[in-house]
Amino acid sequence: MSQKPPVDPPRDKIMVSGLWKFFGAAETLVRGLSSVPDAGVLAHRRLTAAVANAAFSVRSGETFVVMGLSGSGKSTLLRCLCGLLAPTLGRVSLDGEDLTSASAARMIDIRRRHVGMVFQHYALLPHRSVLENIAFPLEIQGIAAEERLARARMLAELVGLVPRLQALPAELSGGQQQRVGIARSLANDPDLWLLDEPFSALDPLIRRELQDEVIRLKQISQRTVIFITHDFDEAARVADRIAIMRDGAVVQIGTPANLVLRPADEYVANFTAHADRGRILTLRALVTQEESIGAPMLVLPAELSLLDAARAARGFGGKIGVSDGEAGLIGSIDAAQIVDLALGIA
Repeated sequence: MSQKPPVDPPRDKIMVSGLWKFFGAAETLVRGLSSVPDAGVLAHRRLTAAVANAAFSVRSGETFVVMGLSGSGKSTLLRCLCGLLAPTLGRVSLDGEDLTSASAARMIDIRRRHVGMVFQHYALLPHRSVLENIAFPLEIQGIAAEERLARARMLAELVGLVPRLQALPAELSGGQQQRVGIARSLANDPDLWLLDEPFSALDPLIRRELQDEVIRLKQISQRTVIFITHDFDEAARVADRIAIMRDGAVVQIGTPANLVLRPADEYVANFTAHADRGRILTLRALVTQEESIGAPMLVLPAELSLLDAARAARGFGGKIGVSDGEAGLIGSIDAAQIVDLALGIA
């Protein structure tokens, strides 16, 4: 039997180390210090960091969500990652290139050619049609009209806007305007897609539709996504991993299931307290490893959601086997525990 070739692990797309951001006079003061400030120095000088010593990496093709309360530093962090704000201290690299030492011209080129951005405020050009708004980033790059409009039509079809190509922004609903913003952000086929609370002003139904759109577009392109939100259920729907911020610092990074089951502190626990565990957790996150499981009467797949597992386990008593496809049984879980967790009792 031929062996499958080894799969290379995903490389890091973004790497952040020792990142600090201060504003105003505090920034000048900190840059004049001989060393990285510690908590005592900051308190003594009454300096407040918008981003405090952030350090993490984002893998290529990953959807990495940053969340926190208002004022926690998440939007400032995002702007530091793409050079819209210069960090006070620290380093940000994209595909190994140090962005903190790049020239202003180089950063403009990177944002035009490699980064797509979607913000809460759509900032559409009011006197240009849907098609022209989507094509605008390519117009800035000097792409010929025929080529840029053809790509804009393709993107409009991708997000379901073909019937409104000639409409002006004022003639669109909020959800349609945001779809224009999403399509426009993809015009330059970016390697890195940044979304800063793009759906927070929309009603729940449209918001969920656009979350689905982000997930679908990510699956089509496998691009790297950094998504800012303050809503844990939204984060859990779109994220591979989530970073939670408080007072400028990254408190914990983990998968949605990891944050729900093992919060680092009360602050993180409060974020996840009302999370939809039935949809977030899978049996893989809950399974108990056992050397000998026996022959359980019921076996469920490891990737089954807790909610679907609870439906399957209803009326069943005892241990349920958990299967990982070709690997066979990987462990077991009590049927009662599945139901209790789904109901939020455990």
